[in-house]
Amino acid sequence: MRRYLPPSLLLLWPLALHGQPAPVVSPAASGTPVERALANELRAAQDASHPMRYKLRKTSPRLSTVKELVETKDGLVARLISVNGEPLSASAEKKEQDRLDALLRDPGKQRHRKQSEDQDAERALKVLRALPTAFVYQLAADSESAAQPGAIVKFAFRPNPSFDPPDLETQALAAMAGEIWIDRTQERVTRLEGRLQHDVDFGWGIIGRLNKGGWIVIEQAEVSPQEWRTVHFQMQMSGRLLFKTRIFDTEEQESDFAPVPVGLDYRQGIELLRVGEASAGQNTR
Repeated sequence: MRRYLPPSLLLLWPLALHGQPAPVVSPAASGTPVERALANELRAAQDASHPMRYKLRKTSPRLSTVKELVETKDGLVARLISVNGEPLSASAEKKEQDRLDALLRDPGKQRHRKQSEDQDAERALKVLRALPTAFVYQLAADSESAAQPGAIVKFAFRPNPSFDPPDLETQALAAMAGEIWIDRTQERVTRLEGRLQHDVDFGWGIIGRLNKGGWIVIEQAEVSPQEWRTVHFQMQMSGRLLFKTRIFDTEEQESDFAPVPVGLDYRQGIELLRVGEASAGQNTR
C-alpha cells in the first residue's frame, strides 16, 4: 500500500514498506541485535493490520509538495494539498477533485495502481530479505555500550565479500557501506545511512548505472504504540537509466500519522480525504 517508487529508488529503500499483502513471514533471527532488528523490519513490512493516514512532504530542488495519503485494502489514495508551500489555487483544487471523481468512476485505475504498488513492494522486500547477509556488521567505535538496556546502538556495515546478489534489486548492496542505528528495547532500526563505494552497473551496464558517492538516509520512529514508520528519507544519487542521465535529489518527510479502520476500501479512503479537507476548511474560519 505504499506510494510508487522508481526502480532506482527501490534498490535502496529497504525500510519504507508497511501495510503490504502478507507473504510468508521469515522467522525472527536469534543472533545479533542487527539480525533481530532486521527480522522485525521484515515482519512489519508484511503486516497489513495497521493501516494509517498521514502526510507526505516531498522536496526536490525545483518542487515541494504536500499530500495526504490513506492506506486502504485497495492501495494508497492521495490528495494534493499544497505546492511550494502554498495551498492549492481554486483551479488546482478543482483539478484535484476532478481527479478523485474520475478515480471513483473507474475502479480499474485503482486496481492498476494497486498492482504496481504490489510489484514495487515485492522488489523492495527482496532488498530487505538480503540485508542480514549482504553486509558485515560491527559495533561502531563511538556507539554506546551494546549491553546497556534501552540504548540506541550504532553499527557500521560494509559489503560482505561472500554475498552474491541473487537479482537485479540487490546488486547495489554489494557496493554500499554505512551505519545503522538499532533501538535495543524494541529491536527496531531507527536510522540507516549508506553510501555507494563504487559504481554499480545493472544488466552489464546496459540497463543502467549508479555512480560512486551516491548516498541515502532513512529514519524511522514509533508513531503509535508498537507501530513504527519511516518518517524521513533523503537521497542524492546520480547515474544512467537506459540511455538517459538521471540525478535523484529528493527528501521526504512523513508526519501526522493516524490509524484508519482495517479493511477500508479505496472509495472510503477518498471520502476520508474529503472529510479531512472539509474539517480543515472549518477550522480556518
